Amino acid sequence: MRKLLVALTLLSASLSTAAFAQQGRGTPDEQKACTRDVQKFCRPVIDQGDFTILACLKENRAKISQACDQVLKNHNQ
Repeated sequence: MRKLLVALTLLSASLSTAAFAQQGRGTPDEQKACTRDVQKFCRPVIDQGDFTILACLKENRAKISQACDQVLKNHNQ
C-alpha cells in the first residue's frame, strides 16, 4: 500500500515514469492509470501527502477512471 501511495504522490508531481520504475514505486501501468485522475480531482491536495491523495481518490471513486479504480482495488483500497 505504501508503494501505491508514494507512486500516486510522485505521479501528481508529474515526474517521469522511468524514474518511478527505477525506484520500484508501482508499475508504469499503475502510475499511468491514475495520473489524470489525481491531476483532475486531487490537484488542490497534491502537496498534502500520500494519505490525503488516496482519500481524495476514494472520495471521487464514482468519477475516477475504471483503470485507476482497478489499481486501488488491486491494492485493497
